[in-house]
Amino acid sequence: MKNPLKSGQATFNIEVPYKLIETGDSSEEKPVIIYLHGFNQNMEQFEKLVAPMFDLEAHHLFVQGPYPIYDRSRKKKVEDWGRSWYLYDGEQDQFVKSLESASDFLENLMEDILQQVTVSRLAIFGYSMGGYLAGYFALSRPELVDELIVIGARIKTEVFKDEKVSYDDMNVLALHGTGDKSVKSEPQQKSCKELSEWGANVMFKEMDGSHKLDGKYLRETQKWLASLDY
Repeated sequence: MKNPLKSGQATFNIEVPYKLIETGDSSEEKPVIIYLHGFNQNMEQFEKLVAPMFDLEAHHLFVQGPYPIYDRSRKKKVEDWGRSWYLYDGEQDQFVKSLESASDFLENLMEDILQQVTVSRLAIFGYSMGGYLAGYFALSRPELVDELIVIGARIKTEVFKDEKVSYDDMNVLALHGTGDKSVKSEPQQKSCKELSEWGANVMFKEMDGSHKLDGKYLRETQKWLASLDY
């Protein structure tokens, strides 16, 4: 019989790329918009998808999910693989633990970035898988987020139902396609109602579209941000 002398866990570090882009007059104070891509996307792909957002004068921060998704076709280099933001096996405890790990990483990165730029407001924009993370990040760290934008995902309010936190200063935009077959809109609408009851200024809107992020969602987001002086 073999007995292990020792077992445990060791830390493995992985480099996660990010990119900060500025649009507009560089001498002015301006908002920061953080972009979180969907499952199996990467930072470069997402930057191209949301390019219309560059019409807003802001600092645009793109961050890549930390977990690489193996390309079974073997046609892509590692840097071109899609990425994931968290590890989810169906268990809620694991889900929340992984969301918190990703949020802690984002918070540390933001602290570094915010020391380098002059910021008026901070928005976090999450699509699909990135939307789940954006919602968790904002609700767990409301003092850091002024605007939350979630597209094709659900804000997991149930994780925070027992928290005594004020969301009075948070503006929330939740967009959902009527033809979205990946994420149903009804649970998101329920989450938005609950978050509104907790004090947030929430706008939930169903649009004629699918789960795919396209121009109509970006135009609606731009219009909403412009109404908040972005």
